[in-house]
Amino acid sequence: MAPPNEYSVRPQWLFPIDTLRSTPSVATSGYSVGKELYDRARGVEFLFRLGSSLGLPSSAMFTAATWFHRFFMRFSMEDYHRQDVAAACIFLATKTEECGRKLRDVARVCQSKITGTDVSHIPAESEVEQQQTAILLTEEALLEALCFDFVTTSPHVILIDLFGTQQASTRVQDYAWSLAHDSYRTPLCIFFPPRIIAAACFILAQRVAEGPHSPSLDARISASPPSASLPTPPSHKTGSPDASRFVVDYFGFSQSELQDLSDALSIMLEFYLAQDPQTTLHVASLTLITPPTHPPRVKLYEPFSQLLPTVPVVVNNSSLTPESFHGNTPLSMTPSQAHVKTTLETQNNAPRLDLS
Repeated sequence: MAPPNEYSVRPQWLFPIDTLRSTPSVATSGYSVGKELYDRARGVEFLFRLGSSLGLPSSAMFTAATWFHRFFMRFSMEDYHRQDVAAACIFLATKTEECGRKLRDVARVCQSKITGTDVSHIPAESEVEQQQTAILLTEEALLEALCFDFVTTSPHVILIDLFGTQQASTRVQDYAWSLAHDSYRTPLCIFFPPRIIAAACFILAQRVAEGPHSPSLDARISASPPSASLPTPPSHKTGSPDASRFVVDYFGFSQSELQDLSDALSIMLEFYLAQDPQTTLHVASLTLITPPTHPPRVKLYEPFSQLLPTVPVVVNNSSLTPESFHGNTPLSMTPSQAHVKTTLETQNNAPRLDLS
């Protein structure tokens, strides 16, 4: 029996995938889809680092990341710098998620991340005041973009239900939790409801943990088990339910939901394939997985190495983000410690660290 769909998302916050080709950044600012997706990933990386340094709970950061993606469906990245939007999302989340932080503290930590300076060494009060002003001005636009609708649900909430229902191995749970973190570095939260994302993370985690000789993603998300049409000899007892299809059977997905699940899996695999294999060896097993079969579409992601700004590389070891296959802050039920490089860029005549 399928569980009730109690974690629905209002239709206004779910967009067709093709909408990426007509976002304000693409339609009015000359961004390519690949460039916008790359900058979204960098913005969420900055947001996670900022939230972690402020000691915020993961739930607040996931809420802020969802707002970040929703914001850029209404405004262009050319008009609002991703780091200012990330800071505004974090500041607003500290209020709605009841983990309040003073504006000045958010601004100081933000300035620390932007300049690559330890927060205790931020020298000029005027810089902090300017950052406070930038956060407040961006927050006004954020409230407008969100229409004062602050409710979000993370796929992690649904994963906890799945973990309690199906006794998956610790390894599968670790991978699924980390994949759910990384889902926020993609725009999945504005394409699919959280249970589709949670299902994709769980299925992909199973595939990684069980290895290359386990059932394919197509077999795991098919409408019926591959052997369902084969006769069963009367002498054979009915076997236990196929664990590889647990999620599909648990949710009882419709055909259209299975197509959404296929698209979500494909986008996640595209995200990992876009990264430099020399610096993301920890996701090598993901890049070798064959995506589900689906109608041909233009790839969304471009190789990140082709989009990197040609500026000196700076490593900020004090920056922490929610741990995932792409980040490096320790959280419960996560398997890896990823090394993340940062790069220096200039925006509005002020130095900013590109924390991607």
